[in-house]
Amino acid sequence: MKFNHYQLDGLYDELLTPGHRARPGAGRLIQYLKSIRPADLNLRKEAAELAIKAMGITFTIYSEGENIDRQWPYDIIPRIIPSREWERIELGLKQRLAALNCFINDIYNRQQILKDRVVPRDLLRTSANYRKQCRGIEPVFGVWAHICGSDLIRDSDGTMYVLEDNLRVPSGVSYMLENRKLTKRVFPELFEDYNIVPTDDYPSNLFDTLSAISPRPSEYPEVVVLTPGIFNSAYFEHAFLAQQMGAELVEGSDLIVGDDDCVYMKNIEGLSRVDVIYRRIDDLFLDPEVFDRKSMLGVPGLMRAWKNGKVALANAPGAGVADDKVVYTYVPDMIRYYLGEDAIIPNVPSYSCDDPVQRRHVLSNLDKLVVKPANESGGYGMLVGPHSTRKQRTEMADKVKANPRNYIAQPVINLSTVPTLSGSGIEPRHVDLRPFTLQSDRSYVTAGGLTRVALVKGSLVVNSSQGGGSKDTWIVAAEN
Repeated sequence: MKFNHYQLDGLYDELLTPGHRARPGAGRLIQYLKSIRPADLNLRKEAAELAIKAMGITFTIYSEGENIDRQWPYDIIPRIIPSREWERIELGLKQRLAALNCFINDIYNRQQILKDRVVPRDLLRTSANYRKQCRGIEPVFGVWAHICGSDLIRDSDGTMYVLEDNLRVPSGVSYMLENRKLTKRVFPELFEDYNIVPTDDYPSNLFDTLSAISPRPSEYPEVVVLTPGIFNSAYFEHAFLAQQMGAELVEGSDLIVGDDDCVYMKNIEGLSRVDVIYRRIDDLFLDPEVFDRKSMLGVPGLMRAWKNGKVALANAPGAGVADDKVVYTYVPDMIRYYLGEDAIIPNVPSYSCDDPVQRRHVLSNLDKLVVKPANESGGYGMLVGPHSTRKQRTEMADKVKANPRNYIAQPVINLSTVPTLSGSGIEPRHVDLRPFTLQSDRSYVTAGGLTRVALVKGSLVVNSSQGGGSKDTWIVAAEN
């Protein structure tokens, strides 16, 4: 396989320098790809697709009111990140989640950051994810967000930025783990040449994180994964993580809150007490006694059990107050305020449409900016200015004017590229990265994360729900 037609077009490529020299850690992969015939590479791609089908790795997209199961889109060529760079990223992610948890705990208790005017009080008043029902609660270790998926991107100058934080029910880690299994099947010989940091310790670290917040001291507390059911887009992940942790996968109807405010799981032997619930259900569906009375997904009395310290919930209800793209703009300030440190990984420069001056700038430059709603995910509801039509920009301007608090804008970042197998051979495609950070009595970051890749040439859209794919991510020593 040749790289003669591998056009960088002024972008930052993570495999090759502008002079087509190997970047740190990438040399052996380049030599290997050059040595393999295109036909053999395509055979390995087909083998991977058959394995995905046999392993049942799927995700669900919602289209025209229908739920459509699709095979997981996977590109066989791994992404390489040098371990020296990753060490800094890992520190930055731990720092970020520590500050976010300080913020959430502060917001539901003393609200000192608001009193000191570091974050404007109106931001909280207008937050869609602030839960007044959580006021006065202090979870163990002061941690509300035990699992966080932060999206990282690299700009054309090689700088790594945090694009957003996902704190409510972050998904994708199961696909990160499955990608590694697939790559071992496709390129077993490469694992002999590289010392790749393993990823398969995530389920045990997740179990340890959840165990640490159990209200009953025990080496093996009863941990369950609460799922909305088989029609949820991330159901594969719910089932996968439950199986990997040795935990029970349950729906709301499988649980009951007793007169003693403890949570019990129904089984053929009767009832057994539950200590920790890793919930994959949004706040508003958790407890019909407190939130949506029509919810059939949650458990009546669950909030009461949590407040009384009889069960632990991860992530805690209300953690989504920090999962807001407007709140995101204040995270560097939070890090300085709570930790007395500068952010190790910077934010993407952002404009808050709630500010009149910044809003005027955004509305005058819609053709140059990316505009995002504060609480959407998966790439829904956003405008990519340079690729938009006049009609789309007019519609977005009307939305921003009607509800400026709900929008932020950012410059278009020319995402870094990595080699990806296409119908024309190996070509550069844009990527982002979602590592997963855990926090309870200690912190942990996955070795790499879920690399999402735009499968369409020139596209910046990497979300699988929008046609993107994924790759295995290798953390390797730079001298390899």
